[in-house]
Amino acid sequence: MWAEYDFPPSGPPRLESLVAPGDNKIYTMYHGTSREAAASILESGFKKSSGGMLGPGVYLSRDLQKASRYPLDLPESQRVVLRVRVNVGRVKRIDRQGHPLQKTWHDKGYDTAWCPPGCGMVKSELEEDCVWEPSRISYIDAIHPYLGSGVPTFVAPCDNKVYTMYHGTSWKAAVAIRKTGFRQSSGGMLGRGVYLSRDLQKASRYPLDLPESQRVVLRVRVNVGRVKRIDRQGHPLQKTWHNQGYDTAWCPPGCGMVPSGLEEDCVWDPSRITIMDAIHPKLGSGVPMCGGASSGYYR
Repeated sequence: MWAEYDFPPSGPPRLESLVAPGDNKIYTMYHGTSREAAASILESGFKKSSGGMLGPGVYLSRDLQKASRYPLDLPESQRVVLRVRVNVGRVKRIDRQGHPLQKTWHDKGYDTAWCPPGCGMVKSELEEDCVWEPSRISYIDAIHPYLGSGVPTFVAPCDNKVYTMYHGTSWKAAVAIRKTGFRQSSGGMLGRGVYLSRDLQKASRYPLDLPESQRVVLRVRVNVGRVKRIDRQGHPLQKTWHNQGYDTAWCPPGCGMVPSGLEEDCVWDPSRITIMDAIHPKLGSGVPMCGGASSGYYR
């Protein structure tokens, strides 16, 4: 299950966006741009901006959803996300508008400014990083992710709302799911149900034992019904939430239940799930954006 077999220990360390970057560490980050600008960057490298919310620098994020939104004025077909490796150097946390070092952090000897998620500085509430020196950034590749619902995954799903979610599986299982629909698992961290996530990064990791060519992510629309937050191991309703009248269990990111720190959802009734399409964009940290949970049947 997802919560039992999370991120494999390979590639540069993937820092969850709720945690501050460590000084002098190397992380995978993303830069959303146009295809034309991406070609220029590949030819001559990144160039420092003349300004911005955090002052001059190269703006990046460890959150693929954040980077995937840009440029805001271009249709998705004209956007691309550059996946990069960044040596962050000395990092300064900038967590409010009007911070005394908001645009002068580099003058004080810092190499990267970090704006944490949920601090009120960014409308999307997703994290942002500004790297002063472009030479700290190494290009990995270009990816073309689909965006989900645009809802930050640390915001709880609202009762009776409809959300875009993702289910990673094998191509073989995906064909069966498309033909006969999802089936409820016999168990799991949150008990019986169909395991999904609003975080494409979460769904993309599975099955770990399959090569990239045999993986796929099903993008689905889910009416969550009545939602119960399960935010710790040993929660009194961890596996019995449906018995109390709930339709979906939500495990929030960063609560300690999932090693990756990413959110997880368990939907009791498969009829609440409508398949939209199959996608297979790529993801950072050396893991293709095309894997997921073991299958719709959960062996």
